[in-house]
Amino acid sequence: MAGKRRAGATRSKSIFSNSSGGMLPWLALALIIILLDQFTKVLILGYYEYGDSTRITSFFNLVRVHNHGAAFSFLASAGGWQRWLFTGIGVGAAVLIVWLLKSHPGQKLFALALACILGGAIGNVIDRVLYGYVVDFLDFYWKGWHFPAFNVADSAITIGATLLILDELLRVRRGR
Repeated sequence: MAGKRRAGATRSKSIFSNSSGGMLPWLALALIIILLDQFTKVLILGYYEYGDSTRITSFFNLVRVHNHGAAFSFLASAGGWQRWLFTGIGVGAAVLIVWLLKSHPGQKLFALALACILGGAIGNVIDRVLYGYVVDFLDFYWKGWHFPAFNVADSAITIGATLLILDELLRVRRGR
């Protein structure tokens, strides 16, 4: 009876198996984001000293700044403990996101949003562990107003959060 499964036996299932392609494509996207984020940060660290700036357009500079806090420098001057708090939050978020991707790999917009957030979160965690701060270098401004400098990881997190909102709005709309 080699061809038949016995009653009650369950087949071993890979985390990557799913009729919709599994979570592997989403993890690959997150890895691409991490690599792009780290590559751009290595370039900035290699070519710019802290505080250096290059004007690119009338509304955009490349800069090198260090963010010891979280978004918009939240807790940046807290004395150092925030490095490990935000590292822990990033690792915890990554674990949760991988679990969500494993549970919902076929929900394409949802999984795309999660992959973007995962790549961005890990990119910034790497900075916190290696340097003690996050390297930011994209500086947009208009008539004296500067948006806080950010990086590729921050961009991916923002795109992912926007896609999560869109996914939820579409889900509510489909439910009506």
